[in-house]
Amino acid sequence: MRQQNKITVRVWGDYACFTRPEMKVERVSYPVCTPSAARGVLEAIFWEPEIHYIIDSIAVIKKGRWFSFRRNEVKDIVSINEAFSWMIGRQKVKYIEASHKDVRAQRNMLALADVEYLITAEICPTKKHSKHPLNVYIEEVQRRARKGKCYHRPGLGCREFAADFDWVENPSEIKLTNWQEEDLGIMLYDVFDPSKRSASDEENLHVKPMPVFFHAKIKDAVMDCHPDRITVLRPQIKGVE
Repeated sequence: MRQQNKITVRVWGDYACFTRPEMKVERVSYPVCTPSAARGVLEAIFWEPEIHYIIDSIAVIKKGRWFSFRRNEVKDIVSINEAFSWMIGRQKVKYIEASHKDVRAQRNMLALADVEYLITAEICPTKKHSKHPLNVYIEEVQRRARKGKCYHRPGLGCREFAADFDWVENPSEIKLTNWQEEDLGIMLYDVFDPSKRSASDEENLHVKPMPVFFHAKIKDAVMDCHPDRITVLRPQIKGVE
């Protein structure tokens, strides 16, 4: 029996790249969608500061195939201070011109093609309390997913790899791919520590980015992602508690 706060969304796309963080120059994808990418898809469909998503599992309908290509990327970034100055009119907006040889960089990408996943997640309250009960947000996610509504087009790892989505009422009835068992090694769980988003703590309402990892395993085409059932690895970062 499904838990009352648990939802499942089917996501698919022509291309996907869930970049491994240890690759400094060339982009190399994980073989399956990461929990952080799955969270990004759900937040693109519906997001409110009163709730957050905990990814329960990611089931693989289509594993996809590997393919590689080369593309142009830019080396420069826009700082927050510059963006703020542009917003208030203090400075003139400066665009990053990808055509300039000093800014452009050609990089190879090893990505996935023709993928499809079932994302199952729990909707939980954040530290910011709401006047609405939790089922109001769950019903809103269901309505938006059924109608194909989103705040911005979700992507499969990269913004340019657009994803389609649909609501799933009975995920057990969907046939998964033949992926019996595989140890995927250390995988990025999220850029935010899920334990810091608990509603039990009233302090520090703004959660700071803190990457955490876990040992990913595929069994019967399903990757278990719930932090209560896996061991979340928190690397020691100098100068950060």
